[in-house]
Amino acid sequence: MIGVFEPGSDSARVYRALVSHPGTSPAQLAELAGLAEPRVRRALAELGRVDMVTRSGETWDAQRPDVVATSVLRGFDAWRSTVRETEEELMSLFRFARTRDSRSLNVEVLDSPAETFAVYEQLQDAVRDQVRGIDRPPYYWDEAELARQEQRQLEQMAAGIAYRTIYQESKRDSPLRSASMMRTIASGEKARILREPPVKLTITDDQAAILALDPPPGAEGSLVVLLVHPSGFLDTLIRIFESLWRLAVPADVVDADQELSAGDREILSLMASGATDDAISRRLGMSRRTVVRRAARLLERLGASTRFQAGVQAAHRGWL
Repeated sequence: MIGVFEPGSDSARVYRALVSHPGTSPAQLAELAGLAEPRVRRALAELGRVDMVTRSGETWDAQRPDVVATSVLRGFDAWRSTVRETEEELMSLFRFARTRDSRSLNVEVLDSPAETFAVYEQLQDAVRDQVRGIDRPPYYWDEAELARQEQRQLEQMAAGIAYRTIYQESKRDSPLRSASMMRTIASGEKARILREPPVKLTITDDQAAILALDPPPGAEGSLVVLLVHPSGFLDTLIRIFESLWRLAVPADVVDADQELSAGDREILSLMASGATDDAISRRLGMSRRTVVRRAARLLERLGASTRFQAGVQAAHRGWL
């Protein structure tokens, strides 16, 4: 279609001749356009397929140029939209493929589950302070490996290493993983629950991370696992973990009695709306001291450190 507006093309020359000389035969058009008649007939057939010319017996006429231009521009807009969508898809694949050569991010690609397990063991040996993790499906450890890793974690915690883990809320889909989680929590692991954690992640101290990435649509293979060394990228992963930790729900809250009294529900709703203790006291007709005490108990029950966080977690649990 765009050929109509490309000077010198057969379509443009034939169409221009028809604009100036309506009701013209192919032989006459060949003379007017300076083309051989077979080329004129091919151009007319092409233009006719997209309704830019009309035929009446042995003569032809041009569709209105403004109608043709609108049709061309509409097609170009659709083409441009397709190009943009394809660009986004290809760029996603481009970036994904080049994670294998992301030296600027100070990362290595771990090519197999066996290599991932081996690196995880090395990081466990080197940890001195804390391990932070985001645990979500899919799981690749069999029962024996899971038991071994659980025992290793229990030994590390007994030696004073702190563990904080964000689990996916669908933990019940894996009975073995759920049972292991409950045992590590009982032994001192700090655990929280998030409905849909974005990645699988383990951070040891502030020195290294193992990050598992789901491939984008159209990419071959399954997870890509990266070992991230000290870098701005690692710092970003640490900040992401801490942000998700603040928004996640403490694991003991998820399985606890979730009934609230009407008074606590009112206090929680007002807290989430940003009301001060004095405002809540006046609204509910209770002393400020009582409001402070009950608000503190609600924060503790939700495992929240701020009222905003308490509101997010309460809404997540269906308390508001």
